[in-house]
Amino acid sequence: MTTRLPRLAALALAGALALTACGSGGGESGGDSDTLTFMFRGGADEKAAYQAAIDKFTEDTGVKVEMTVTDADQYATKLQAAVSGNKVPDVFYIEQANLQSYVASGVLLDITDQVEEAGVDLDNIWEYGVDSYRFDGTLQGTSEGRLYGLPKDVGPFAFGYNKTMLEANGIALPDPDVPLSFDEFRDITKQLTQDTDGDGALDQWGTGLNVQWNLQSMVWSNGGDFVNEDRTEVTVDTPEFAEALQYFADLTNVDGVTPNASEAATLDTYQRWMAGEIGFFPVGPWDVSVYNDLDFEYDLIPWPAGSTGESATWVGSLGIGVSATSGNPDAAVQLATYLSADPEAQQTLVDANIQIPNLKDVATEWATAADAKPANRQEFLDIVEDYGRAMPASFTYGAQWYDELWVNIQPVLDGKQTAADYLAEVQPKMQALLDESNTNAEMAGGGA
Repeated sequence: MTTRLPRLAALALAGALALTACGSGGGESGGDSDTLTFMFRGGADEKAAYQAAIDKFTEDTGVKVEMTVTDADQYATKLQAAVSGNKVPDVFYIEQANLQSYVASGVLLDITDQVEEAGVDLDNIWEYGVDSYRFDGTLQGTSEGRLYGLPKDVGPFAFGYNKTMLEANGIALPDPDVPLSFDEFRDITKQLTQDTDGDGALDQWGTGLNVQWNLQSMVWSNGGDFVNEDRTEVTVDTPEFAEALQYFADLTNVDGVTPNASEAATLDTYQRWMAGEIGFFPVGPWDVSVYNDLDFEYDLIPWPAGSTGESATWVGSLGIGVSATSGNPDAAVQLATYLSADPEAQQTLVDANIQIPNLKDVATEWATAADAKPANRQEFLDIVEDYGRAMPASFTYGAQWYDELWVNIQPVLDGKQTAADYLAEVQPKMQALLDESNTNAEMAGGGA
C-alpha cells in the first residue's frame, strides 16, 4: 500500500472522469499494439522494482511497456489530464474510492472474463484485495460483483512500538498476540513520557497519533462505527464513538502522553518516531524499507482494544485497472494480472520492502522467514485476514460525507469541546452529504 491520495484530489478526478471519459475514442496505446502504457505512483524504490518486474514481462511476452511514474501528490492531476486528453493509459493505478465513478464513466474495462480465462487463482490472493475492485452496480467490495481491477497490494495499517525504548525503561514488552486495553496502553505511555535530559521540557513521549488515520481503530474496537452496513446511515453520534474520540483527545489534553500542538509544530510525530522519541506508532508495509534502517529496534503488536476487547484497524489497497479504450486490451489485462498475481513479479516487489505479498502462500513464507524484520511480520497478515476493515469511505460514491468529520474537529482535540457535543453537531451534516452521495450513485447508474 502506497500513500493515499488527498481526498479532495480524488474527488476532483472522479468528477473529471464523469465528464470526459464517455467521449473517449481510444487509449494512448492505440497507435502501437505491441507497446503498452502503464501509469503509477511511487518513489525510487517502487520505480526500480516495477522496472525489474516489467523487464521480465517484456522478455517473456515480447510486449513493450512504457512506464509513467509520478509522486503521490501529482498522480491524480496527471491521470485527470490523461483522461481529458483522450490518452488514458492502458494500465494504471486505481483507488478504491474512485472505482464506482470510473465504472460509471466508462474508463475501466470489466476484466472478469479475461481473468477467469487466464486461470488466475483468485483464491490465493487476499479476498479483501480482490473484492475491493468488484462492483455489482449497487455495492462495491462484495464477492458477487464484476471485477474491474486486481489488487496492486493490500495495505494493513499495523501498530508498532520502540522495543529499545521499552527495554531501556524496564517495561515488559507487549504480548504479540493479546492487545493492550485502553487503560493498559495509557499506563505504559505515561511511564514513557519523560524529560530525559532534565531541562524541564519533555523530549520523549509514549505515543503520537494522527486523528484522521488512527481514530478508526479506537472507534471500531470500542464497538462504534462511522456508517451502517448498507452505507445509508451515518452512525458517529453514539456513546461508543464518543467515548473513543474522547479517549483519543484525552491522551494529549489530560494524560499528556503525546506531543502537544506546539511540540508537534516544532517536529511532527512521524519525525519524532524516526528519531526514537516516541514509544508507540503506526507501521504500514510501505514504511518498512525506511523503518528497518532506524537506530532502534521496533516490532509490531495488535492495536490497543476498547470495550470489545478485540483489536481493529483499517486495511487499504491500491488496484491495477485496464482502460476500456486500450488498443490492446488482451495484453493490458495480461500485464495487470502479471503485476498482481505472478509469483516472480510479486517477489520482486516484496524484496523491495514496499508491500506484503498479494499471494497467500508467498505471504506465509515471507512472514515466517528467519530474518524477518520486523520480527512479527505475521501481524500484517493477521490484519488482512482477521481484524482489518476498509476505511469508512472506501466503498461509497464520494467521500465528502466522511471528510466532514475532520473539518471542525480541532476544538475536541484541543480540549475545548467534548466529543459527544461535537459528534451530535456533525452527524446531521455528514448524513446530508451521505444522502447526496447515494443519490449521485443512483443517478450514475453503476455501470451505465
